[in-house]
Amino acid sequence: QVQLVESGGGLVQAGGSLRLSCVASGLPFSSYAMAWFRQAPGKEREFVAGIGWSVGTKYYADSVKGRFTISRDNAKNTVYLQMNSLKPEDTAVYYCAADRGRFRAAPVKTSEYGYWGQGIQVTVSS
Repeated sequence: QVQLVESGGGLVQAGGSLRLSCVASGLPFSSYAMAWFRQAPGKEREFVAGIGWSVGTKYYADSVKGRFTISRDNAKNTVYLQMNSLKPEDTAVYYCAADRGRFRAAPVKTSEYGYWGQGIQVTVSS
C-alpha cells in the first residue's frame, strides 16, 4: 500500500520560509516523479513544483519560480519543498503526489498522479 505523509506546514508571516517534507512508502521511490500541488479555499488544485525520477528535471509554476525549490533524497524516500519569500497568496493546503507511472519527467496535471498525501496546511499572514 502506497503512503505519502507530509509534514512541515504551519503559520508564517509574509516574507518568511517553510520547508515541507513528504515521506513515501510502498513504492520504488527513486523511479517515480514526485510533485507538490496546492489548493486554496474555493479554488481548484494546482501544480506547484515537480521533480522527475531523474533529479535533473524540475518544473515550477510561474507563481513560485525563484521562491520555491523542490528536491528529493532517494535514500530517505523523501521529497522536499523549500518555500522562501512566502506571500499571503501562497496560503493553501499543500499536497504531495507520486506519478501514476514510472521513469517519467514530472507531469503538471493532477490526473497524471496516482498517489496523494493527506495534505498539510500552509498559512501566510500579511
